[in-house]
Amino acid sequence: MTQTLAEMVEFDLKARGIRGRVLEAFQKVDRISFVTELQRERAYEDRALPLTYGQTISQPYMVALMLEALQVRGPEKVLEIGTGSGYQTALLAELCREVWTVERIEPLATSAEDRLLALGYRNIRYQLGDGSLGWAEGAPYDRIIVSAACPSLPEALVAQLGEGGILVAPVGPPDRQDLVIGVKREGKFESRRDTGCVFVRLIGAQGYSAQPYDE
Repeated sequence: MTQTLAEMVEFDLKARGIRGRVLEAFQKVDRISFVTELQRERAYEDRALPLTYGQTISQPYMVALMLEALQVRGPEKVLEIGTGSGYQTALLAELCREVWTVERIEPLATSAEDRLLALGYRNIRYQLGDGSLGWAEGAPYDRIIVSAACPSLPEALVAQLGEGGILVAPVGPPDRQDLVIGVKREGKFESRRDTGCVFVRLIGAQGYSAQPYDE
């Protein structure tokens, strides 16, 4: 029997310690709206699911961990690297004042924007480009979240993080990363490594180099 949204929230998130505003956002954002037609029966499974162009929609619990680490209270401006299907973008839009999101694959960027607009989100700005370079126009950001594996933290993103801001990103080799959670204090970026994870690679000037199958 396939799991429901309510069961996903209750058993995969709440039972594993996710609380407060993050849990409420997952209750409001229906994951089935963001998966491909072929994956609809698996929409509420706690696992990453394939999208097109070699990308994925991340595991709900991992997204929740990253959002909790981001400590979004409501008034923040957040930079998201890797729009993908727009699922995490929608969750962020529920949690903060404004989301600036960057996606490098044009068909994904276009479909995500159309989907999010149709769902009524109006506090999101979209850009097609190299996410490893961030989005300098909107800097500084209160929070930055990266939805793809970085070989190391891109200097551009650290530079665009505002004072007191938090950055969350998976960092490490392509086959396994750790979540890096960092805070900028008095102009210095202090970080720690946390949960192990596996994400698709961040392709770009300050990420991984593209291979033929990446395009």
